[in-house]
Amino acid sequence: MAKDERKLPARVSNAEVKAFLSRVAAAPAPRSAGERGRLIFAMDATASREPSWDHACQIQGEMFEATAGLGGLEIQLVYYRGFGEFRHTKWLIDSRSLVRQMTGVFCLGGHTQIRKVLRHAIAETKRKPVHAVVFVGDCMEEDVDLLCHLAGELGLLGVPVFIFHEGREPIAARAFRQIARLTKGAYLSFDAASARQLRELLSAVAVYAAGGRRALEDLGKRAGGAVLQIANQVK
Repeated sequence: MAKDERKLPARVSNAEVKAFLSRVAAAPAPRSAGERGRLIFAMDATASREPSWDHACQIQGEMFEATAGLGGLEIQLVYYRGFGEFRHTKWLIDSRSLVRQMTGVFCLGGHTQIRKVLRHAIAETKRKPVHAVVFVGDCMEEDVDLLCHLAGELGLLGVPVFIFHEGREPIAARAFRQIARLTKGAYLSFDAASARQLRELLSAVAVYAAGGRRALEDLGKRAGGAVLQIANQVK
């Protein structure tokens, strides 16, 4: 087993996957016909995430591939790291541009800045609707009441947050679950052994943002696996 993989927790359980699928199914309809889906992909780029950053770059590109032919998907990469550093890209419409942006980022030690992610998502949605937010992180070092307040605002705007929790740190898990619940999104923990499943689930969320429930059902018929499970839940 690789050194980085030894740092990661046990395999995600089937019960957790089923819970995630149920939350995806309950999410609001993402977009109107004729408009591009808009998805914010937010990542914790602090030092503890460094072992899994490269893998996340690859998965991010594959999310775009899964949405080909659905009328287009725009993704904005958002990340924080170091001492108060918070950055976001412009809205991108191809996987190469996105992966190029991600591979230029390296992790730096620092505290979490999830509040900035949520505030940014609120501001972007008020300018032009965002249809989903994906957040990948492992820790939470902030005021959970403030995070829940911001999550509630996002929920009122109809923006579900799908949280992929690397590990099982209990304080973060409690906060992440509340954020997902308040936005009508979903929460799932993952590890190195969940790589294929994580890729499928992220792609399903991207397809949902790009093409809605019908597109997700069509993908499920072709791809099977976790994507098919999500599509069946959506039905």
